[in-house]
Parts: sequence; C-alpha cells; structure tokens
Amino acid sequence: MLNLDHFKKIRVLVIGDLMIDEYLWGSVDRISPEAPVMVVSIEKESQTLGGAGNVINNLVAMGAKVVAIGTAGTGKAGRMIFEKLAELGVETDGIVSEPERPTTRKTRIIASNQQVLRIDREIKKQITCSTLEKLMAVIEKKIAGVDVIIISDYDKGLVTGDLVAKTVALARTRGILILADPKALNFLKYARVSVLTPNKKEAGLAANMEILTEQDLFLAGEKIMLQAGLERLLITCGKDGMVLFETGMPPHVIASKARQVFDVSGAGDTVISLLGLGLAAGASFHDAAMVANVAAGIVVAKVGTATASLAELRQALEN
Repeated sequence: MLNLDHFKKIRVLVIGDLMIDEYLWGSVDRISPEAPVMVVSIEKESQTLGGAGNVINNLVAMGAKVVAIGTAGTGKAGRMIFEKLAELGVETDGIVSEPERPTTRKTRIIASNQQVLRIDREIKKQITCSTLEKLMAVIEKKIAGVDVIIISDYDKGLVTGDLVAKTVALARTRGILILADPKALNFLKYARVSVLTPNKKEAGLAANMEILTEQDLFLAGEKIMLQAGLERLLITCGKDGMVLFETGMPPHVIASKARQVFDVSGAGDTVISLLGLGLAAGASFHDAAMVANVAAGIVVAKVGTATASLAELRQALEN
C-alpha cells in the first residue's frame, strides 16, 4: 500500500488559475423588512487560497514542495495571493502580475454552517502572448526539478491550448507525469496529458451526451479517452464516488468514502492533488485513486474550501 511519508519527498509544479476564497461567517434570526431575504449578522471573516491555490493548499498539507505557475492582479487580492503562498513556503517566481487582470475573488456567505450566497468578482480573458512567454520560460527552467505537474483549469483564461500543448511536450520529453482538472468543454485542449479528472457533469458536456446510467458514464468515458488521446481518465461522481478508465482495462468504480457531506467546494482539487502525489510516489492508478477518494471524503465533511491533514488521511486509511 502507498506510504504517505513519501509525499514529503515530492516536488509538484502547479499551473492554474489562482483565486482568493473569502468567507463571511454569521447567523440568521430574522427576515429583512425590505425584501423577502434573510438578514445575516456577520460574526467573522476569513480568506484562503482558491482555485489552483486550493490544489496547492492540499499538496502542502500533505508535506509536498510546490512551485506555483499563474497570474495575480496588482490589487489587494493579488497581494494576498503572494502573501499566502509565501506563508506556505511555495515558490512564487512563476507568478506574473497583470495590471489589467485582477485576481478572481469569490465571497461566500455562510450562516448556520450553510452557504446562503456566493458573490464572484472576476474577469475572464486569455493571458497575453507576453505573459505566456514569461510563464513558459519559468516552466522550462523549473520542470527538471519536479516529480509531477498538475494543471488546475478554472476557465479564467490562464490555461490556454498553447500553454497546455507546450507543457505536455516538455513533460513527456522528460518522463514527468502531468495531470489536468478540466473546465473547458473541448477536452482536445488537454490532449495527451497523463490523467484527466473531470466531474460527471463536465464529462457529459465534453462527450455531448446526457449521463443517466452507469453505462452512459462508461460510454462517455470511452469517448473522452478517444477524443483527447488519453491512457487514463478519472471521472468524479460526487456522492457516488469515482470511475477509473485505463487503456486496455474495463472501467473501475470506486464507491464514495464520505460519511456526511456539508460542502463539496474544492473536492475536485483534493482528488487531483492526492492522485498526483500517489502516482508520483509510485502507487498504481487504482491505489492512488483510492487514497484520493478517501481524502475527498474527509474534505466534503467540512464547511468551506478545506483540506485533509496527513494525520486525518492516515487515520481514515487505517479505519
């Protein structure tokens, strides 16, 4: 079985959309006299890394070393990205500041442990050619020293087809695993990555079919494998667990390990983080996915964008 202590030896290059997840925590005891809405009395505020930053949080929680590749705005949220990454000991020389590209900020209002509203502040547009050149220069410089690459695409414009294709070419030349969590509907963008990890809804859209049954899911997975030239695919299915697809093997279903679900925010980030660490540590696709599935079960039982600790994961696996 996978030795979790090996995670501390792994160095990961994370490429993706860096965001700030902001939480306003409060309570509700009345309805507004102005409109039929709840009045939330805010009691505390918190901010954490979101998007690809949550992938980084998950990796660091497992003891891995991380190199971050992305962009950040020049405002308060952008400065917070650098501050929070520095606190985690993450290398940030691969983050390019774009004045006209403010950092995405998602504000969630939580009352009585339930999310009642989310406010998104963001601009979706592709990175400039200049930024792409800067990012690729850093990737070429850093890639020789990493064990695995994770692309966390939140469809904000950072993860372009050119960036993916060039990174995949570099990774394959050096024999480095490259995993991608997709948001774009055209999965050709992620052609020839080592593993793709869409959720069931994304898989259905990419395969252009409605997934109602397990057989539908298997067919969608097969279509995506052919479409993107993949050897391995993992489709997450929420409370129904996940399904593994591997060339020459029948689809394999792994049941969910979640005992209770409070918040699914960031569960996909946990899956790709632990899957990447497991594979980099030498585990089989099945064993790495099993560990990722257990970690996701821990995370969804927490409120807000959360991570599992190494101690929590170890205990859950022992149980």
